[in-house]
Amino acid sequence: MPLFSRLMFAFVRFGARKGIAAEDAASPDSAKARARRTGIRGETFAYWYLRRHGYIFVARNYRVRGIKGEIDLIGFDGPVLAFVEVKTRTRSADADGELGKPEGAVTAEKRRHLSRMARQFLAERRLREAPCRFDVLAIESRPGRPPEVRLHKGAFVADR
Repeated sequence: MPLFSRLMFAFVRFGARKGIAAEDAASPDSAKARARRTGIRGETFAYWYLRRHGYIFVARNYRVRGIKGEIDLIGFDGPVLAFVEVKTRTRSADADGELGKPEGAVTAEKRRHLSRMARQFLAERRLREAPCRFDVLAIESRPGRPPEVRLHKGAFVADR
């Protein structure tokens, strides 16, 4: 399986060599639709990036009824169950940092929602004693350049 993951990530990385954002920035689609497409592309890139680094995923886009949001990726990194939040940002070449880093979008409220969903996931699968952590994978993409990826293992701690 590692060979397959490496091969798939090579294809995904090749596809993203000139950025993750849609090339059709002037399309009639709304900004929200373009942002959603960029987010999906970022999550796909993150999935194969982490698979290449040994993660074994058990869920993707996990939602809990009554709780806002979703957990992007859930998987094992060795014996530890990792709840991964993926944040993707695209920037033009002249917008150097005015929007902040993608990691900054994981606010206290977002962490609270992720923690509640993670507790629900663990309860549903009877994994309350499993060692777990919250990771944040930040992807910054500029037009014409390959994406920059930063993985923050154990980015924050949530009380059980």
